[in-house]
Amino acid sequence: MGLQKEIWQDHIAGNLFKNNEFLLASTDAGQYVLQGKVVHIPQAGAVATVVKNRSAVPATVVLRGDTDVTYSLDEFSTNPILIPDAENHELSYNKRESILSEHELSLREAVANNLLVTWSPGTTTGLILRTSGVDVPSHLDGTTGNRKKLTVNDLKHAQLKMNKQNIPMEGRYALLSADMFQQLTDDMTATQYRDFSAAYDVQNGIVGRLFGFNIMMRGTVVSYTNAAMPEVRLEDAEPDATDNDAVLCWHVTAVERALGQIKFFERVGDPTFYGDVYSACVRMGGRKRRNDGKGIVAIVQQAA
Repeated sequence: MGLQKEIWQDHIAGNLFKNNEFLLASTDAGQYVLQGKVVHIPQAGAVATVVKNRSAVPATVVLRGDTDVTYSLDEFSTNPILIPDAENHELSYNKRESILSEHELSLREAVANNLLVTWSPGTTTGLILRTSGVDVPSHLDGTTGNRKKLTVNDLKHAQLKMNKQNIPMEGRYALLSADMFQQLTDDMTATQYRDFSAAYDVQNGIVGRLFGFNIMMRGTVVSYTNAAMPEVRLEDAEPDATDNDAVLCWHVTAVERALGQIKFFERVGDPTFYGDVYSACVRMGGRKRRNDGKGIVAIVQQAA
């Protein structure tokens, strides 16, 4: 009986990672990553008082009491991965290239997940809206029950919230999970969808434009608790059955990122592991740029 030949392709099917293009739609403070541990963002004090037809001079001189907000830089690192020496000769694909690529993608996804939580409105800002559509089953992993669908009108309410805060029209973004994006487009009229799609810009991660928001889509965004005053869930928290998905809306000047260069480490020909060891790390920080949280709105699912 003849021998059956086994065929190995010369490339590997890599792991899949979420889109992180939204990171560029924020204020870049990457120049501070190597200058220290804590970043300070100055906050202007009270605005100047305007007097109509002033009748008395000299005018009263006052001091403007400026303050600041801060955030710390964190270090994200990958667990080292070993490539046994034998695999350098036996495999048909470049495992080192695959491992280094996925180290980088894993770090970028972890950084993005962390920043989304940091940017999300808290319970004291009054910047959380709720979905208002028809009841549908919850789509978040580990959750049960029904939630109100995201509607076009919900995004319009987010626009109104920003308009009343005097947030500039240019530079507004909204990040939706894949499920919430589907709900939004399902709620559009044919005319709305045609106008929405005209702004499609795949290079910058923009899938449409609606009510002044550049719409971006990601596998997941952030989730909130089901409390009367919802709280954003940490990126590594175990899901709760009552958690709710959320859309994050912001202006580029309202959020900040400080992202350093990814640094790779290698130990080739390690005599104790009989192979090559690789890892990577990056320094990152970020936060809402304004102490009052203006310029950021979350649209959180309403439990049905």
